[in-house]
Amino acid sequence: MNNDIGENSSENDNNHSRDTQQVDLFNLIGGSWPPAPKEPEKIEYGSLHRNYKGTMQRPQNERIKSVNLLAHLAPERRRNKPTYNTPTPSVSEDIQPKMVHEPKKIETGILVDICNAEAAPEEFYDSPALGSPRAAPPQSKPSPVHVPEDIGVGSLVEVATDVDQHYYGVVRWIGVIDDTATAGVELEQSVCGLGDGSRGGARLFSCAAGRALFVPLPLCRRDARFRDTPPPDHSDAHDAEHFDQPDCPVVPGVVPPLNSLGELAGKNRGIQGHHNSCYLDATLFAMFTFTSVFDALLYRPPEPEDSPHYSEVQRVLREEIVNPLRKHGYVRADRVMKLRTLLERLSDVPGLTSEEKDPEEFLNGLVAQLLRAEPFLKLSSGQEAYCYQLFVEKDEHVSVPTVQQLLEQSFTTSGVKLSEVPAAFIIQMPRFGKQYKLYQKVIPSPLLDVTDLIEGLPRQCTVCGSLARWECAACAGSALEAGALCDNCRRVAHATRPHHKAVPLTINEEYANILESCPVPRVYMELFAVLCIETSHYVAFVKAGVGHDAPWCFFDSMADRKGERNGYNIPEIVCISELGAWLGEDSRGAPPDRPLPAHARRLLADAYMCFYRSPDVAMYR
Repeated sequence: MNNDIGENSSENDNNHSRDTQQVDLFNLIGGSWPPAPKEPEKIEYGSLHRNYKGTMQRPQNERIKSVNLLAHLAPERRRNKPTYNTPTPSVSEDIQPKMVHEPKKIETGILVDICNAEAAPEEFYDSPALGSPRAAPPQSKPSPVHVPEDIGVGSLVEVATDVDQHYYGVVRWIGVIDDTATAGVELEQSVCGLGDGSRGGARLFSCAAGRALFVPLPLCRRDARFRDTPPPDHSDAHDAEHFDQPDCPVVPGVVPPLNSLGELAGKNRGIQGHHNSCYLDATLFAMFTFTSVFDALLYRPPEPEDSPHYSEVQRVLREEIVNPLRKHGYVRADRVMKLRTLLERLSDVPGLTSEEKDPEEFLNGLVAQLLRAEPFLKLSSGQEAYCYQLFVEKDEHVSVPTVQQLLEQSFTTSGVKLSEVPAAFIIQMPRFGKQYKLYQKVIPSPLLDVTDLIEGLPRQCTVCGSLARWECAACAGSALEAGALCDNCRRVAHATRPHHKAVPLTINEEYANILESCPVPRVYMELFAVLCIETSHYVAFVKAGVGHDAPWCFFDSMADRKGERNGYNIPEIVCISELGAWLGEDSRGAPPDRPLPAHARRLLADAYMCFYRSPDVAMYR
C-alpha cells in the first residue's frame, strides 16, 4: 500500500514537472507552437528554389550580367506586391513573436525575388491554445492589371536597371501580357534587339525600330527629369493661401484665339513671369493670344521622325499654356516652367529654365527642334528660316526709318528673294545684343508690302505703272520698287547708263495680257505684334483682333510683384486703343521729333522683333 502511494506520488511529481516544462517552453517560444504546416512552395519566375545551392553554386551578391536589356530591369519594381487580407495579430510591445522566419532575399542577376514570398505572411498566426494552430485565412489574388495612378498612356517614364543605367521614354500602350500588367514604352534612343511596337504578330503601337520596350508596369516610374515643378515662390501652404493666386486649370480640346480684348485687360492677366522668363512669356503671348497663324504647331499629329517627347511637349504647350490663356486669360508660372523644363532637357539650347535668353533662341528650341515645324520663310537661295535678321548699313540721311525701308534695303543688299508668300514673317531689327542699336528709333510699318520681295510675282513698272519685265539692281538703289522697269522705260533709263545691267523677270505669259491692262495686285502683310526689350526685360505690344481699327494692348509678365522672397510676379495687360492709329499716321511721314505717348516712345525705341501675318495664306497652311 505504501509502495503504491509512493509510486503515485512520484508519478504526480513527474507529471507536474512535465507540465511545468511545457508551460515554460510555451512562454519561452511565444506564439503558436508547433507551427502550422506550410503550403507547398510555389516557385515563381525570377526566383530560386529554397535549396538552390544544390543546383547553382553562386555567391549571394554576385550578379549575372547579360547584354539583354530585359535581364537588368530593376528588381525591386518588377511586379506589384500582392495584397493580403490576413489580419495582423496584435502583439504587445514587451513580447515579440519568435520563430517567425523573415523571408530570405535571393538575387539571381535577373530579378530579385523573395523565396516563397506568397507563403511568408502565412507564417504569422494568432495565439490560440497550445496544440491547436490556426492558419491565417487564404489570401486574395490581386488583379493582374494594377495601373499606378501617376502613369498612363503618354506619360514620360524611366525604366531602371540593376546596372546603374536608366532608359527613358514615353508610355504608348498599357495592357495585359501573360497575366501581367505591361507597358509598351517608346524609348528615346534605339536599343539593339528591340522592336517597333509589335508583339506576337499584333501591332500594339507604332514607333521606330529598336525603340519599343515591353516591361511590367511596376517597373516604370515617372521620369525624374520632368517631374512637375511646384508653383514658384510658394514656400509653404500658408504662403500660398496668403498670396491667393488665380487658378490655372488644364484646358484640353480646341480653343480658338480671342478676337477682341474684352475683359482681358488688367492685372493678373496674361502669362505670369518667373525667374528670367520674360523672353518666353512675351513671345508666347504674341504668337497665340489673338491670332491662329501659328496654331498648326498645336495640332500637327506626331510623325515617326519626331522625338518620343513630341506629344508631351505639344500637349503642355496647348493644354497648359495656350488654351488656358485663351479661355481664362491667365497662365500661372509653374505651367510655363514645365514647358521650360522640357525645352531645357530635350533641346540643345542651355539655360532655358534660369538664364536670360532671347526670343530667337526660344523659337529655335521649341519650333525648330522639338516641334519640327516647317520653316516660315523659304528663300530663293534655297535657304529656310523661321525669322529674318535685318542686315543693313546705316543711312545717315534717315533718322527714323520704317521696317518697310529696312527690309527692302536688306533684300537688295543680300540679293535674295522669298520663294513664296509666307503665312508669318518674323523680322529682327538691326541691333546687336541688348545694347547696340543701329538706329535709335525704328517705326514698325503697320502694313508690309512684300510684292517686290517675292520671286515670280508680277510687278509694276516704277516709271509708267505698267507690267514690269525687267529688274535693275543698280537703278533700285535702296528701294526694290525703283528697279522694276517695263521694256520702254528700261531702254530710256539705260540709254544714259551703259554700265547698268537689267535682269529679265519671270512672268506667266498666260496672264501677261490681263496684267498689261489691269493694275498689278499688291501683296501686303499685317503687323500684329512687336516684342520690345529694355534693360534685359522683354515686353510685347499685340494687336487685339484683325483690321486697321483693332485696338492694341501692352503686355508685361512682370509688371508688379507681391511679396519679396516668397512673393510672386503679377502680369498685366494694358489697353492702348490709340496705338494703331498713331502707327499708321507716323509711318506716313509724321515729324519724328513730335512728343510721343509713353508706350509709343517705348515701341519705337525698344523694338526688337516684329511679327507680320498673311491671313489669306495662313488659311491654307
